[in-house]
Amino acid sequence: MADFPFFLRVSVVRIRVLRYHPRMKNPVLFRLIALVLPALIAAAPLPAQTAPVNSQVDSVLHNAMDLYMDLHQHPELSSHETRTAAELATRLRALGFEVTEHVGGTGVVGVMKNGAGPTVMLRTELDGLPVEEKTGLPYASKAHTKDDNGREVSLMHACGHDVHMASWWGTASILAHSKDTWHGTLVLVAQPAEETITGAKKMLEDGLLTRFPKPDIGIAMHDTNGLPVGKVGITPGYAKANADSVRITIYGKGGHGAAPHTTIDPVLIAARTAVTLQSIVSREIKPGEAAIITIGYIQAGTKNNIIPDDAQMGLTVRSYKPEVRKHLLAAIERVARGEAMAAGAEKMPLVERYESTGAVYNDPVLTAHLAGTLEGVLGKGNVVTEDPIMTSEDYAYFVEAGIPSFYFTLGVADPQKLAEARSAGKNLPSNHSPLFAPSAEGGLRTGMIAEVTVLRDLLKGTAADVRKLTKQSGGN
Repeated sequence: MADFPFFLRVSVVRIRVLRYHPRMKNPVLFRLIALVLPALIAAAPLPAQTAPVNSQVDSVLHNAMDLYMDLHQHPELSSHETRTAAELATRLRALGFEVTEHVGGTGVVGVMKNGAGPTVMLRTELDGLPVEEKTGLPYASKAHTKDDNGREVSLMHACGHDVHMASWWGTASILAHSKDTWHGTLVLVAQPAEETITGAKKMLEDGLLTRFPKPDIGIAMHDTNGLPVGKVGITPGYAKANADSVRITIYGKGGHGAAPHTTIDPVLIAARTAVTLQSIVSREIKPGEAAIITIGYIQAGTKNNIIPDDAQMGLTVRSYKPEVRKHLLAAIERVARGEAMAAGAEKMPLVERYESTGAVYNDPVLTAHLAGTLEGVLGKGNVVTEDPIMTSEDYAYFVEAGIPSFYFTLGVADPQKLAEARSAGKNLPSNHSPLFAPSAEGGLRTGMIAEVTVLRDLLKGTAADVRKLTKQSGGN
C-alpha cells in the first residue's frame, strides 16, 4: 500500500471502517463516495511488482530487435566470438551488472546482487555456424571468415543464438530496471562454443562456479521452428541426448587390388564393422531405451585398384541414460576389435572419443512448477509438453556440475507458415538450415516474457525456498 498516493492510502484505511449510520446528514454523499472511491483506487498506479510484464517487454522490444539484427549480420565461429562477447559485455555494464570477460575463452559473466535471496543463472550462447545464409532477408548475414583449418567459410546464426542473446539482454534490462520485483543474485552467462560442445566445459574449468556465485537454479532457452510464435515447449526429465563423437581407425595391410590374398583389407573390415555396429542397438539395448549409433563417414584409399593400409570411420553415439551410454561405447570398441581379429588384422583398431557431452536433464519438480508459472502469463494452451529429442547441447555440463535446471524451447515459427507447411505434410526449415528464418519480433517478445516471468518467480524468498522446488532437494 506504500506505493499508493497518500489520499488513497488514507481512504483505503477509512473505507474498511466506514459504515452508513442513520444520523448521517447526507446519505447521498455517502453513496457517492462508496461508488467513486473503489474506482479511484483501481485507477491508482500499481506497484512495480504487479505491473504487467507485457508492457515492460514492449518497452525494450525495439532495442532488443536492433540488437538481434546487429548480431544476425555479424555471426562469429565457435571460440572466436570476440565482437559478440564485447557487445554483450558493454550492454550489461550499462545496466549495472558486474561484468567479467574472457571466462573460458570468450565467455562473459554478469552478476547483479539485489539483496539476500536465491542465486539464479540465465545462460545464452554466443556462436554462429559456418553456413551460407539463403533466407533472402534484408538483414541476412553476408559474413565470411576462415575456420580453424584455414578454409574460407560463410557465417550465419543458423541455430538462432541471435534470438537467444537478444532475449537474454532484454530480460536483463527489464530486471535491472525493476529491482523491486525480485531479490537475490542474478548471474547472466554468455557461453562460447556451444556448437562445438566445448564452451560450457571451458567456463567451468575457468572457475565459473568458484569465481562467481554458484546458482541454486539454472535457466536456458532454445528456439525452434517446430512451434509457432507465442508458444513455449517444456520437457520434464531428459530433454536432449548425450553425445559422443567417435573415430575408429582400422589397420590392415595394403597391396594391389588384383592380389587381395596378399593383403588385409581395411575397407572390408570397416564394412563388416559398420553392419555389426547396428546390431548393438537392436540386440543389446533394452527395447524402448533411446539409443543411436550413426556412422557419418567411412574414408579409405586413394585409387580404385589399390587396397589401402587403413580406413577411418566417424560415428555419433547418442542416448539419455548414463548406463546406456556406457554400454554403447564399450560395445563399439568390442565390435571394432572383434571384426579386426576375425579378419586377421595384425594391429587392433584405434577407437577415439574426441567430443562428448552429457544429456540435458530438466529437474521434473522444477519443470512442473515453472510450467504452471508460464501458463499463468502465456496461457495454458501456449505451454506445450514436448517429447525429448536426440540432438545434444553442452548445457548438460552445468547440470552435471550440480545446477538443477529448466531448459525450455521457444516457438519462433510464423503461425500461418507453420500451419500451411503442416497441412502440406512438410516442415519449416529447421535450425542449422541456410533457410532458417525465425519470426524474430514475436519470438523475442515471448522469449523475454517467459524469461522475466521465470526469473521473478525464482528470485523471491530464500535460497532454501527455491531449492525445495527441485527433485534433488526433495521437492514434490
